[in-house]
Amino acid sequence: MKANHEVTNQVPPLEGYDVANYPVITEYLDRVGAGEALPELHEVGQLAGSAEWITVGDLAEEHPPILETHDRYGNRIDTVRYDPAYHRLMDVAVSRGMAGHPWAADDSHAHLVRAAKFGVWASVDAGHGCPISMTYAVVPALRHNPELAAQYEPGLTSLEYQPELTVPAQKKGLIAGMSMTEKQGGSDVRANTTSAVPQGDGSYLITGHKWFTSAPNSDLLLVLAQTPEGLSCFFVPRILPDGSRNNIYLQRLKNKLGNHSNASSEVEYHDAVGWMVGEPGRGVRTIIEMVNMTRLDCTTASAAVMRNGTTAAAHHAAYRSAFGAKLVDQPLMRNVLADLHLEAEAATLTALWLADLTDRALTDEHAAQLRRISLAVSKYFICKRAPMHAAEALECLGGNGYVEDSRMPRLFRESPLMSIWEGSGNVAALDTLRAIGRDPQTLTVFFDELGAATGSDATYDGALVALKDSFADASSLEYRARHIVGQMATMLSASLLIRYGHPAVADAFTGSRLGGGWGSVYGTLGAGADTAALVSRATPKL
Repeated sequence: MKANHEVTNQVPPLEGYDVANYPVITEYLDRVGAGEALPELHEVGQLAGSAEWITVGDLAEEHPPILETHDRYGNRIDTVRYDPAYHRLMDVAVSRGMAGHPWAADDSHAHLVRAAKFGVWASVDAGHGCPISMTYAVVPALRHNPELAAQYEPGLTSLEYQPELTVPAQKKGLIAGMSMTEKQGGSDVRANTTSAVPQGDGSYLITGHKWFTSAPNSDLLLVLAQTPEGLSCFFVPRILPDGSRNNIYLQRLKNKLGNHSNASSEVEYHDAVGWMVGEPGRGVRTIIEMVNMTRLDCTTASAAVMRNGTTAAAHHAAYRSAFGAKLVDQPLMRNVLADLHLEAEAATLTALWLADLTDRALTDEHAAQLRRISLAVSKYFICKRAPMHAAEALECLGGNGYVEDSRMPRLFRESPLMSIWEGSGNVAALDTLRAIGRDPQTLTVFFDELGAATGSDATYDGALVALKDSFADASSLEYRARHIVGQMATMLSASLLIRYGHPAVADAFTGSRLGGGWGSVYGTLGAGADTAALVSRATPKL
C-alpha cells in the first residue's frame, strides 16, 4: 500500500543498553567494597538490555505454561510444559548465581551482589524470578534438618539448571518451591487442614490441598501440614528416591493478573511422602527465615519495577516532542520524572542496604535485629508504592503506554504482586508491630539507626521526633499500623539517602516526603528540587 504520511516524532526502542548502569546500584556496591562484582553485574545488565533477551522475555510472557495432567496413553504425569524461552531465562538466572548460590559462596557480599543481579535481571521477565527466589529462600529453612540439607543443599546452591523432573539426589542443580496456603486460610497458615501422618521409617504421609503452589515443577517443595503437635514443615520431593512420582496432583493453573510466564497451581496431596524439617509443631518458626528471604526479594523486585518504569518514562521523554518542545524539557514533565526517580532511587538504595545487612546479619546479632524490623517495614511500604509508581510511569508514555507493545501494561500488571506475596499490606504492617511487641529492643535498634542520620537536615530531625512520639498511644497502634509503618519505612529510606545518597536526591526526598509540601500524586515536588540532576540520573545511557 502506498504511504500517505511520514512517520515522525517516534521514540526509538529502549534496547542495547546496560540495565545495571543505574547510578545508585554501582555507587552502593563501590561504597561497601563490593566493586569487584561490578564487571559481572554489568554483564547481566547488558544481557537484560539487549534486544535478544528482551525478546526472550516477551516470548516467555506471551506463551504461558501449560498443565499436562496425563500423557498420551492416559497415565497421570502432573507436569507443566514451559516455552523454551522460560528455560533460557532460568538458565541465566541460575548460572549467574541468582538462586541458592550465595549460601555456598565464599564472599562477604554474596547476598548483596545476588540482590543487585536479581533486581537487574528482573527487567527481562518477572515470572521466572519466582522459582529463583524460592530456591534462594529455601536453603536456610532446610538447614533445620541437617541430614536433608547435607544431601540437597549442593543442588540448591549449584550454578547448573536442569529442568527435567528426576530423582533430586541425582541432579546437579535443583529448583525449590513453596506449598503453604490453603483455600480457607490464605496468609493465616495456622488455619491449614492438610495433615501429615508419621510412618515407621521416619517419613510422613501428607494429605490435603494447597490453593497456591507456584512453580509446581520444582524438584522439591516445602509444605506446611498439621501433626498432633501442631503445624509443621515438610520436605516433599516431586520424584521419590526410588524414581517414582510422589502422590502430588496438579488440579489447575491459576489465570492470574500478571506473572504469566510462571505457573501457579492448585495442588492436592494424597498420601504424598515427605520428611519433617524443623521441630514438630514449629512449622511457622521453621519457615520464618525463608519468608524473610522472599520478602527481601519482594522489596528488591518492587524497586526494580520502579526503576524500569522510571527508565522507560525518562527515555520516552528524551525523544518525544509535544507543543513545540521535547517532553523532557517541559517543567511539569521534569517534575513528574524527577519525582518518579526519587521513589525509585530511595527504594533501590533501601533494598540494596537490606541485602547488605543480610550478609552482615549472618555473624552479627545487632545487624540481625536491625534487619528483622527494617525488612518488615520496607517490604510493606516499598511494595505498596510500586503499583502507584507503575501507573504514573505508564501515563508518561500517554496512549502508547497503554498498548502492550510498550511493555508498560506488563509492568503495571506485575506491580501489585510483591505486596500480596508473603503477606499483603495489613499482614506486613501488623507483623512489624508484633515483632516490636515480642522484642521491644528491635525498635530501639531501629531508632538508633535513624539517629545516625540526624544533625544535617532539620526536616528529617523533626520527623524523627514525631515518629517516636507516634508510639506513645499504644492502645491505637493496630488501627494506625499502616501509617506508622509507612512512616518508619520513609524515614529509613531518608536516613540512607542522607548518609549515602546523592545530595540532590536526599534533599528532594526529605523536602517532599517529610516536609509536608508534597502532593498526593507524582509530579508535585517543590520549587527547590534539583530536577536536572534527578532526571539525568533516571535517563538510560544508550
